Amino acid sequence: MRAVVCRQFAPRAELRLDTVPAPSAAEGQVVLRVEAGAINFFDGLMVEGKYQTRPDLPFTPGSEAAGTVVEVGPGVADLQPGARVLAFTGQGGYGEQVAVDASRVHPIPDAMSFEQAAGFLITYATSHHALKDRAGLQAGETVLVLGAAGGVGITAIEIAKRMGARVIAAASTDEKLAICRQRGADETINYRTGDLRQGLKELTGGRGVDVVYDPVGGPATETALRNLAVNGRHLVIGFAAGDIPRIPLNLLLLKQSSLIGVFWGAFAKANPARNAANLAELMTWFEDGSLRPHIGAVYPLDQFAEALDVVMERQAQGKVILRMNTTAA
Repeated sequence: MRAVVCRQFAPRAELRLDTVPAPSAAEGQVVLRVEAGAINFFDGLMVEGKYQTRPDLPFTPGSEAAGTVVEVGPGVADLQPGARVLAFTGQGGYGEQVAVDASRVHPIPDAMSFEQAAGFLITYATSHHALKDRAGLQAGETVLVLGAAGGVGITAIEIAKRMGARVIAAASTDEKLAICRQRGADETINYRTGDLRQGLKELTGGRGVDVVYDPVGGPATETALRNLAVNGRHLVIGFAAGDIPRIPLNLLLLKQSSLIGVFWGAFAKANPARNAANLAELMTWFEDGSLRPHIGAVYPLDQFAEALDVVMERQAQGKVILRMNTTAA
């Protein structure tokens, strides 16, 4: 089978598409014929050795994929060959087949395409866990989403609206903000051409926002933190800007606010039952039309480098997907 292979931690330009042995299912595993795999920002960090975890070398990047079960290992009773599924693979998603623990594999509705499913799990599950479990978001509260047109940003808009919140979306271009409005944002701020601080002050009447959803980091973080309402919660999702901010902790004291880390993967591993219940709720919201996965671009597997560059250079609008087989739908 074909797969992208990382043989050493190095600039992502050194990744290569290669022919490798197809996997087999060990006990508790299934093998998927991958139809589509998602590109995530941390994939680029991982292959360069800059992520918080380092896989054993060599490895194939790609933490989420969707496709069809083709082999079931011993001890797996609830999945059968032919099932349409999505999977949190951890690694291996940039390949035509992948072996994955059955506990990380979930059936998908008939109405969900493989391309939608490939980009669904990490972004939607992260935003759902962040807003529901970590922030305790309540109907009527105001949420600021930074980097709002990116993969997780759009899901945060949709989920916050589904939970009854008012959403302010912040992004770097008017084109991106138009997408945010299409996905349900009530208000928007262009923080490249405008003033984020002044915009938030005007849109909240000086009160501030209840929740900040922050996958960006960099200078926008402190500005957002300073514009939290009393008892506000700032969710730390990631650092797409590249810089990890140094936060003046007195801001938390003065606003009686909270800075909250969000790591969905660790939560899902430690709390499989709660994670499964969250995913079931997300699938219900997908089926009732509340969630509409936004696929920004789809690339064939042999154009993986171009697809990864789009994400790493923050040019993505929605999820970027690799299509492994021409039959993906």
